[in-house]
Amino acid sequence: MVQFSLSYDDIGRNIEDVKDNIRYPTIVKNIQEVISTHQVFEKEIQTTDGNWFQMNIVPYVNHEDDSINGVIMTFVDITKRLNVIKELEKINAQHQVLMYALSHDVKQPISTLKLLSTGLRETYKRQDQKGFNLMLERLEATSNGIDSLLDEFTFSGEANQKNENTVDIRTICQDVLDALREEIQHNRISITRDFEATTILFPKNNLRSIIYNLLHNSIKYRDHERATQIHISTFKINDFVVFKVEDNGIGVAEEHLETIFQKSSRINEEIEGTGMGLYIIKKMLESNHGRIEVESNFGKGSRFEVFFRDDHKNGTSLPLHSSPAHQNL
Repeated sequence: MVQFSLSYDDIGRNIEDVKDNIRYPTIVKNIQEVISTHQVFEKEIQTTDGNWFQMNIVPYVNHEDDSINGVIMTFVDITKRLNVIKELEKINAQHQVLMYALSHDVKQPISTLKLLSTGLRETYKRQDQKGFNLMLERLEATSNGIDSLLDEFTFSGEANQKNENTVDIRTICQDVLDALREEIQHNRISITRDFEATTILFPKNNLRSIIYNLLHNSIKYRDHERATQIHISTFKINDFVVFKVEDNGIGVAEEHLETIFQKSSRINEEIEGTGMGLYIIKKMLESNHGRIEVESNFGKGSRFEVFFRDDHKNGTSLPLHSSPAHQNL
């Protein structure tokens, strides 16, 4: 009665002429199918007020002559059930992305540990006490970095998923640069920074993973024929804080731009990788109402822009903190 707003005046009218609030265009056709086939029809449908119902159309049997002369329609409200299922699916998807991110992000420090263990063995054989102590310091720093990374992925997970953390982009960016320092210094990479907007509401571990993947990609896909330059910047535009990474690396061909965010997508088999980095970034941003855009010229470099929603709890805009442009690492 609620779905069709029926009254006694509707008796005898064609059902197509009866007003309903159901967002499902083939109800009359389904009724006719039930009458002709004697088969029960079940369908999840949505009403104009946004609620969901389990709709059942059952043949109405006249037991005197065992004939079908109509149908019985029932509507069971399943809105709460579907909302719970959607929330569980969202949590499961977020958990899966976090596991991908953790697995992906921990590979680099583990590789560093392997290199340091080799270095320790060599300095010990040479009886190089100074070099041995330096290697120990780096080993300790890398181990602490892994501990910190694991803590970020496991501590206060519920608060992270609710997007309740105010984080400083500069601090996270510096932590990532410290983790990549060996590669940056070894390859003589120039890093410049220009931060206008500095704080956002975003899960800390997710932000670290996003920044890490973008910067590590710029290093990994550098052009060995010229000095590598990476510029990091932030700014505000409309309702977003934008984090931008520009480099002069090998770039991405236009025909590959649509596929680089797909799961396990690899466009350069000669460079080691899993193809998960950009996929992880995209999924993390989508679950927090953000997005990522890319511009790239093959052989010239790439520019990635990450858009974070500028949503403070009190409704005010994010503060802008000026810092000296083009700071050297």
